[in-house]
Amino acid sequence: LNPWDVMLCVSGTAIACENALVVAIICYSPALRTPMFVLVGSLATADLLAGLGLILNFVFQYVIRSETVSLLTVGFLVASFAASVSSLLAITVDRYLSLYNALTYYSERTVFCIHTMLAGAWGVSLCLGLLPVLGWNCLHDRTSCSVVRPLTKSNVTLLSASFFLIFLIMLHLYIEICKIVCRHAHQIALQQHFLTASHYVTTKKGVSTLAIILGTFGASWLPFAIYCVVGDPDYPSVYTYATLLPATYNSMINPIIYAYRNQEIQRSMWVLLCGCFQAKVSFRSRSPSDV
Repeated sequence: LNPWDVMLCVSGTAIACENALVVAIICYSPALRTPMFVLVGSLATADLLAGLGLILNFVFQYVIRSETVSLLTVGFLVASFAASVSSLLAITVDRYLSLYNALTYYSERTVFCIHTMLAGAWGVSLCLGLLPVLGWNCLHDRTSCSVVRPLTKSNVTLLSASFFLIFLIMLHLYIEICKIVCRHAHQIALQQHFLTASHYVTTKKGVSTLAIILGTFGASWLPFAIYCVVGDPDYPSVYTYATLLPATYNSMINPIIYAYRNQEIQRSMWVLLCGCFQAKVSFRSRSPSDV
């Protein structure tokens, strides 16, 4: 057994378990039906599928050796991770809109926009996953292989370029959110209205969380995305594993940042697992600046 494959399988198992619990909590709790939790549920579902894909890839690699199965597994992983990254972008857009249009955030238009974003994100992700299955692979032309077999060099270049674009958009939105927060702080200082300080603290906390998310996202995926562009298939496979494994950690960290730190999900988790809280426990509605 290749120890790197074992580590990827272990990582996939942890990812699947963490995110399966998040999906179960959101599906179980009627209170978690706000736009924010729809996005968190989308992210958890994508990461859950990615974890299952890593497990299946390990099983089929050592139990069922088939080029067709390999293509299906790789396509499944590409679609799952693409959906995870796209869901992160959707959450970032939601955070920006919740601050920029705080007064109209709870309108039906917001719900429609979020559902449209998610439908587009999953649609594009599915298309990216189908590309290698439909023929964009290097099974019959080894010279076109990338560092991630059986994906071609042009395929991984497209995936890397899409990631860089998403990362730049998230970075831009994060900068805009910081500007909004600074403007809020300036207005508070001018008005000396200390009663709104709690709102500013909440907003600042949300931006700090977003910075952690963006930093974690970049640190996890940037090495692998860069290596896919500059790497050569003749390089030792350990380089691919060494950059791919940290990328999977992003799906392991996502539920910790987005779900388990949220008080409403914590309450629902205790209700689901051990009934420590009664149904009369009230759920606080999310303010537009919460993360």
